[in-house]
Amino acid sequence: MELDLRPSTNLQTVLDNEVKEWHFHIYFHQKNADEHHAALELRDAVLRLRREGAFVAVPLFRVNTEPVGPHPIGSYEIWVPTETFASVFSYLCLNRGDLSILIHPLTREEVRDHELRCAWLGPSYPLDLSCLPLRREELPLQYPSLKLGYSSTTPALSLEDRRRLGTNVENLLKAEKAAARAPLVD
Repeated sequence: MELDLRPSTNLQTVLDNEVKEWHFHIYFHQKNADEHHAALELRDAVLRLRREGAFVAVPLFRVNTEPVGPHPIGSYEIWVPTETFASVFSYLCLNRGDLSILIHPLTREEVRDHELRCAWLGPSYPLDLSCLPLRREELPLQYPSLKLGYSSTTPALSLEDRRRLGTNVENLLKAEKAAARAPLVD
C-alpha cells in the first residue's frame, strides 16, 4: 500500500487530525557533567516558569541517565499541550544552550511520530525505533486532570466560524503585498 503524501485540504479532516499533545525530549550526554547539569538547570527553569504561569509544560518525574526506549543518550521528557506549544517552543529555542531537543506529536502512530513527524532543535540523534509500537488503539492521553490537549473541555470553533475567520484573514491580507494569496476554490 502506497502512502499518500499530498497535504490534506479538507477542513474537517484537518481539524479531526489536529495534534493536541506533544513531547519535547531534552538530550544530554550522560557522562558529560556540564551537559547533564545544563539539562537539569533547563528542567528546573521550565518547572519554575510553569509555576509562574508562563506556560503549561510537565517534565516527567524521571530523568534518564542512560539510553531509554528509542532515545540513544541521557534524556528527559516534557509533555506540552497544544494550548501552550508555541510558548514552550519559543522558550526552549532561546534557552536550550548547546542541548539537542527532539520534538514530536503524540498520536496513535509512535514510529511515524518519532521518525517522520518530528523536529529537532540542535543536532539530531539516530533513534532506535524498533522498541516502539507501530499503532496504538487509544490516543496516548497524559495528565487528563489538566483538561488540556486531547482532554480539553473547551468548545472548538465550528466549521462555519473557522471559514468566516479564514475569509476575514484573506480579506485583510489583500492589502499586504508580501502575503501569498490562497488558490481559488475548485
